[in-house]
Amino acid sequence: MNEKKILNDFVVIKAIEDSVNVIGLTRGTDTKFHHSEKLDSGEVMIAQFTEHTSAIKIRGHAKVYTPFGEIESDSKKNSFEK
Repeated sequence: MNEKKILNDFVVIKAIEDSVNVIGLTRGTDTKFHHSEKLDSGEVMIAQFTEHTSAIKIRGHAKVYTPFGEIESDSKKNSFEK
């Protein structure tokens, strides 16, 4: 029986403001967008790194929970004020 390796690299993304963009990026020689979601304040998304997804880009104010710890992205509004 040929079983695939199960990847356990999950991240949890919680939007702190409306219109947080979560973008999945592909693996390979050419990095491309392959999936995009927009989260509103309070919405949560659970994402997994797979054989196709090598990176996740977050635009907007959100908390990201990973096996390595928690990180918070800046608001789109705050980035223009700096």
